[in-house]
Amino acid sequence: MRRHFRWDKKYLYWGVTAFCVIAAAILFYMALNYLPLLKRGLASLLHILSPFVWGLVICYLLTPFMRLAEKKLFGPLSKKLYKNSKRRDGSRFARSMSVLLSELFLLAILTALVCLIIPQLYSSLQNMVANSPMYIETASRWITQLLEDFPEIEHYVSQTLGQVNTSLMDWIQNTVLPKLGNLISNVTSGVYYAIMGVYNLVIGIIVSVYVLSNLEQFGASAKRILYSVFSVEMAKKILEGLEFTDRTFMGFINGKLLDSAIIGLICYIVCSILRMPYALLVSVIVGVTNIIPFFGPFIGAVPSSIIILLVNPVKCLIFIAFIILLQQLDGNIIGPKILGSSVGINGFWVMFSIILGAGLFGFWGMLLGVPVFVIIYAAITGSVTRKLKRSDLPWEAADYMDMAYIDPVTYQPVKKHREEETEDQA
Repeated sequence: MRRHFRWDKKYLYWGVTAFCVIAAAILFYMALNYLPLLKRGLASLLHILSPFVWGLVICYLLTPFMRLAEKKLFGPLSKKLYKNSKRRDGSRFARSMSVLLSELFLLAILTALVCLIIPQLYSSLQNMVANSPMYIETASRWITQLLEDFPEIEHYVSQTLGQVNTSLMDWIQNTVLPKLGNLISNVTSGVYYAIMGVYNLVIGIIVSVYVLSNLEQFGASAKRILYSVFSVEMAKKILEGLEFTDRTFMGFINGKLLDSAIIGLICYIVCSILRMPYALLVSVIVGVTNIIPFFGPFIGAVPSSIIILLVNPVKCLIFIAFIILLQQLDGNIIGPKILGSSVGINGFWVMFSIILGAGLFGFWGMLLGVPVFVIIYAAITGSVTRKLKRSDLPWEAADYMDMAYIDPVTYQPVKKHREEETEDQA
């Protein structure tokens, strides 16, 4: 007798599930094959949208200044101006003037960089190139005198210089000369990137004006989308994570910029008093490289010391001693006062995050590796703490210091010395 097949919805669910799994596997395989093409596509998209990226970065950096101006200056002023108005409360006026002042502040900083610092840097570099024969002669005379005073190292120096000379000639013949034909194209590319940089900056400033003027509207739209996609609990956690991320990034970036500006200014004042050569150029190098945590002072001190060494070896030694004192001042007094607890991790993790970030993303990885690692570190720490609390286990790190194990009955940590005393008594 023929048995009739009974239809069950679970067969449909199994079929749909199997289809989705197979389709996902095929899409994943295709994504792996077309990964370079996808990467180029994302790079092209990022290149097209780079003015908007610049605008969002400018907006993010100017938001604290804009809010401060709106709260302290234009907010109270608008209340007085629109006190008797029934149609307007003055909020739009306060926001517009705050955005205008923020953009003018940005333009003032860029103008100061272009009109004050860059011409002097160019003059310093021009003088350095013009006086390079004299510097080489001074360095040669200093090295000759050093070798005369210490003849035992002359053999090793001569051997090393011979190896360097051979390597330099090979580099010039095999690398520099074949690539001289690309010089014109490189110059053209440099001019193109400079023009694109100015274009991105101009469009970015315009974008930042629109975003700053409608900051609350953009935020409300983002939250609306967030709550439409995720549950209320998950959306709350995401908003809390974004708030923590914003607080960490803003505190670190603003603190580092202010700290580096102070260090550069102190370096310029002291170098001017000590009559160091190329004081402004050296101070700019020290201030800019100080933005990079941990390794920044060493990165800036090396080229600055070489520049001063070419002019005056004695002042180079004085400069090195001054930089050591300046970095001690920054690391122990200025930096902690400005940054406060925005980092919140020990030196080992700071060094780890910088090395990892530099290896993966270069300069930007060195610069932003610390705040990104702080966010990841805080997320992992919070997850571990919540898991321990749900299991009724001790969650403070101090509870696990010198701990032998956790008692399975009381869920309390048993210290090592208690275990040792028990063994001794037995």
